[in-house]
Amino acid sequence: MPPNPEQIVFSGGGLRCFWQGGFMSVYCEACSPTPRRVTGVSGGALAGAAFLGGVERRLLDVMCDAFAGQDSNFDPFQKDGRGLTPHQTVYCEVVEQVLDASVASRIESGPSFQILIAHPPERPAPTLTGMAMTAAYEAELHIKNAPHFGWAQKIGLTSQLVDARQAAREGKLCDLVCAAAVIPPVFEPPLWEGRPVVDGGMADQAPMPDPDEGETLVLLTRDYDSLPEFPGRYYVSPEVETPADKIDFTDPDKLRATWEHGEEDARRLLTDRHRKAAQ
Repeated sequence: MPPNPEQIVFSGGGLRCFWQGGFMSVYCEACSPTPRRVTGVSGGALAGAAFLGGVERRLLDVMCDAFAGQDSNFDPFQKDGRGLTPHQTVYCEVVEQVLDASVASRIESGPSFQILIAHPPERPAPTLTGMAMTAAYEAELHIKNAPHFGWAQKIGLTSQLVDARQAAREGKLCDLVCAAAVIPPVFEPPLWEGRPVVDGGMADQAPMPDPDEGETLVLLTRDYDSLPEFPGRYYVSPEVETPADKIDFTDPDKLRATWEHGEEDARRLLTDRHRKAAQ
């Protein structure tokens, strides 16, 4: 694990991404990394924004407060057009509260920050099309068990890395972060520059920056059977499955336990690195 990688990638994983927050809190205290490029996808887009904005702990607290008022993951009486569950409303409210103007300013003036979003085929009923993309993604995830995908693209999914610094300058950072984490049918696909958006994690759970140069720390949120081997690329993941479920918005205790799990894993990996360096 490099002490100061040029690139940091925040993978997707929904609420499991709070493992990344705990991990980075310990890692940054020990190593003070100054990456030149950061990418994020799905829940990792929010984790990356919180890291660059210096509000990771605030994000944890605000999300836990929001979950404390939720006793169900199903709400068929939503009135804001955001699907059959409270997820999209809660998530976007938290994003808007945490990624305020001061955070946007820090991101705007910080290192390169790219967020991966995906687009379903341009057909009617983007929610149903997005559901087909989700099915393809889930199938490949369980069969291939790797963070980098291909099946969804073969049936029409496209993706793009969006400049989050530019989005911050234009006052669109929250919109971009919310658009990056859209899982049909739990979330209703919003529009980005006039095109429907679905979760970028369906295209790639760990998107490399553009350009892709230098040592890279990739923060996964689950273990994979198959990881590519590239010189200078380091994948780290939870030692055991995180307490938080991907989209269970009802249990703040699991969020805090997932954060603590990230802290423990970072301490373990740092200890291992120090031990190897001393040998």
